[in-house]
Amino acid sequence: MHNMNNLRGVDLNLLVVLDALLSERHVSRAALRLNMSQPAVSHALARLRVLLDDPLFTRQGGGLSPTVRALELSPALTEALAQIRAVLGPDGFDPAQSRHVFRLAMSDYGANIILPDLMRLMRRSAPGIDLSITQLSREGMIAGVVDGDIDVALGVFPHLPAQIYPELLLSDRYVCLADRASLPHSARQIDLEDYFARPHALVAVHGEASTEIDEAIHAAGFSRRVALVLPHWSVAPKTIIETDLVLTVAARSIEALRGDKGLAILPSPITLPAIPFMQISHRRRQADPALRWLRSAIAAIAQSSVAEH
Repeated sequence: MHNMNNLRGVDLNLLVVLDALLSERHVSRAALRLNMSQPAVSHALARLRVLLDDPLFTRQGGGLSPTVRALELSPALTEALAQIRAVLGPDGFDPAQSRHVFRLAMSDYGANIILPDLMRLMRRSAPGIDLSITQLSREGMIAGVVDGDIDVALGVFPHLPAQIYPELLLSDRYVCLADRASLPHSARQIDLEDYFARPHALVAVHGEASTEIDEAIHAAGFSRRVALVLPHWSVAPKTIIETDLVLTVAARSIEALRGDKGLAILPSPITLPAIPFMQISHRRRQADPALRWLRSAIAAIAQSSVAEH
């Protein structure tokens, strides 16, 4: 193996190729992203294998599967390239010309607020930039950002480790959703007794049964029966129709239902905390101009959403 401390003997462009291969897991797609020929990328991979004394990738199906060594290198490689781009200055990342893949994690609540406008921006101003979206639990999102598997995660994160850089995008509030026919005629609110007498639906990803809602309820000396736990915001309102269920949910997630005559949107009868919707990224990557551009775009979209409401 070559002495990696002797940078004069290392072509740093090889690191860019390795980064693209780790993101794309495919030689042809990496070549397209880098504006290189496929043979040139294959040649660079052969040089990397010699340089790092590891096969780095094995063939799997129609793509590439990284070795343990390649996966170990990925976070440090991402950080190193971010620092290099920072040295080059703001012009080191041109969204109109760059080919890049951003890996984001968000629920369908976050996707509904951010993703439509973000994709329109990408197609208009950054056509070479692609997005890969995953949905994870809060813990999964945080772990992904810490490990370097996720560039930016969007959600509500009450507790964050020191490595994470948080940015508040907007603040939402909780409301209650109930079948209108299950309420007293013309009711515009649900009283405390009825609220806790009803079974509840809870939106939680991967079994996150303890939420800020329940913490507030327990702090006030009450408890509720959760009859349904489901992971999707978008389908949750449909589960309420023609039942006695009540769903305590973020107001923005049900904006489209305000004209629905079969469902009632009501204020919560119990004081609940605000919902701080934020984006998080790793502190070590704050100098990365590509990540700064993405975070700035997301923040601008969130602020525009606030202005519209």
